[in-house]
Amino acid sequence: MTDYANPDVLVTTAWVEENLGRPGLRLVEVNEDVLLYETGHIEGAVKLDWHTELQRSDVRDFISEKAFAELMEEKGISNSDTVVFYGDKSNWWAAYAFWFFRYNGHADLKLMDGGRAKWQAEGRKLVTDAEQPAPGQYTVPYRDASIRAFAPDVLQHIIRVQAGEGALVDVRSPEEFSGERLHMPDYPNEGALRGGHVPGARNIPWAEAVREDGTFRPAAELRELYADYGITPDRDVIAYCRIAERSSHTWFVLKYLLGFPDVRNYDGSWTEWGNMVGMPVERGPDGNRGD
Repeated sequence: MTDYANPDVLVTTAWVEENLGRPGLRLVEVNEDVLLYETGHIEGAVKLDWHTELQRSDVRDFISEKAFAELMEEKGISNSDTVVFYGDKSNWWAAYAFWFFRYNGHADLKLMDGGRAKWQAEGRKLVTDAEQPAPGQYTVPYRDASIRAFAPDVLQHIIRVQAGEGALVDVRSPEEFSGERLHMPDYPNEGALRGGHVPGARNIPWAEAVREDGTFRPAAELRELYADYGITPDRDVIAYCRIAERSSHTWFVLKYLLGFPDVRNYDGSWTEWGNMVGMPVERGPDGNRGD
């Protein structure tokens, strides 16, 4: 992992196993399938439900800073703790949680490479007992607006893309990017009124950044992958997908594994953009390669 720009944010399954029970280390499991945790999880890990615990029920937005601090204390997490995330789908939602914790100013965050599937494939121990951690002590120090993009930011960013100063990365499947589908293949075809992509976006599906076992590809391969589409460190980058879990994965790759200085995640993503009145939409596979 030493060829990554920030190798300390990525840990192996072996490292996690060796450090189980270490004071100040908190494991957090975040899955697309929110029922997986109860079937077995890494000893000491707490469950985080992305759609009931991180999202408000009345407004499409995140919970407040106060609510986040209360959630952390409930999960047994304090400001000084090292938090290690893992989950299913090659860490889609684990990366999303990593991004959201960073947005809330938590300093020491890590992702377990390969996620839950790799841990299981290696025959490592899972337990079913529900974790009941001692309460943590937590205060949100700040919210880092530099890593989050809103729809008006994306609209303005299209101009920067056209000028060669910015880049947009659509990490969805080619069928979603072209407008053929409104959701990933093998999922219900729903989520937006219009299909297509943001004008000027490049389609680099999130899975191109990982190997068959769900671990990240080496840095040299990742740099080449994104450079082939014109996604380079000198450009301000915004990534998006359908609801921001896959784009969080790509945000992590660009920001931490490759060290791009300016990367934002558009968490409204296509379910917002494809439903908004007056937003420009392109259809078809054009724009798949950089200049």
